[in-house]
Amino acid sequence: MISRYEIQETEETPGVILDKQEGIFNFSGKSLPEDANEYFSGIISWFRDYSNEPDNETELSFKMDYFNSSTARKFVEIFIILEDLVSKGYPVKVKWYFLKNDRMMEDRGREFSAVVDIPFEFVEY
Repeated sequence: MISRYEIQETEETPGVILDKQEGIFNFSGKSLPEDANEYFSGIISWFRDYSNEPDNETELSFKMDYFNSSTARKFVEIFIILEDLVSKGYPVKVKWYFLKNDRMMEDRGREFSAVVDIPFEFVEY
C-alpha cells in the first residue's frame, strides 16, 4: 500500500492528502473534474487498500467550496468503504467544514451523513 497519496488542488479539482502514517485524510477546494471516474480512481483504490489495514481510528476532513454530482457519487463510494470499517469496529469520523453563510455546502454534508452510518461533525468557519 502507498502510505501517502497527494494531489495538488487546481481550479477544477480538489486538493487531496491521504497519509496513513500521519493520520491525515483531507479533501479541499472545488471538484469539477472532466472525468470523475478517472480522477477518483486512484483515490478509491487507495481507500480500498487502506481498508485492509486501517489506522486505529480514521478522521476525514472535507473543506470543499463546491463539487458536482459526479464528485458526490465518488464521495459516497469513499463513505461506503469507510462505513464498512465502522461495521468492523474501527472508529471513523468525518469533519465537514463549511463557510458561515454557505447553507448549500452544509446541506450537502448533512445529506451524506443521512445516507451512511458514519458520524459527521459539522464545523462552521
